[in-house]
Amino acid sequence: MLRLRPYKACDANTITKWLKSEYAFRQWSADRYEKYPITAEDMNLYYDRDKDNERIWGMTAFDDTGIIGHLTMRFPNENNLEEIRFGFVLVDDTKRGKGYGKEMISLAVQYAFDFIKVKKISLGVFENNTAAIECYKSCGFRTVELKDVESYHCMGEVWKCIEMERTI
Repeated sequence: MLRLRPYKACDANTITKWLKSEYAFRQWSADRYEKYPITAEDMNLYYDRDKDNERIWGMTAFDDTGIIGHLTMRFPNENNLEEIRFGFVLVDDTKRGKGYGKEMISLAVQYAFDFIKVKKISLGVFENNTAAIECYKSCGFRTVELKDVESYHCMGEVWKCIEMERTI
């Protein structure tokens, strides 16, 4: 049975090992980190920038075998506590395709709606990450058309984001 708990600095030792290619790394982090590969120290330095920001936090998914996944939650709008945005969603690469991503996202959705009491959950996912898109759809997220499509320069290409959301 999968469970969620707050991210701890020691989790980075495991999470960073799941990013075995720069392509997967960029799908996870876009341009948020300067170099690949990252170390646990790099990840914790990045997260330490927001350690006193009550509007963003990391969550770690785990079961009896250990850490399975990770994501962040944040309030994207300063004066709006009705929307949470998921980010940095990642599942252990050796456990993909077994339903862990869906279970983790479902737990995070339940946490956001039942505990934080938001009315909407949003996320962005690169259009080249079809497995993640299908996972989010299976958890009730739908694609939202935006006037301005977010894109990033990754690995010599321009990667477009798909905006997705789920409401109560």
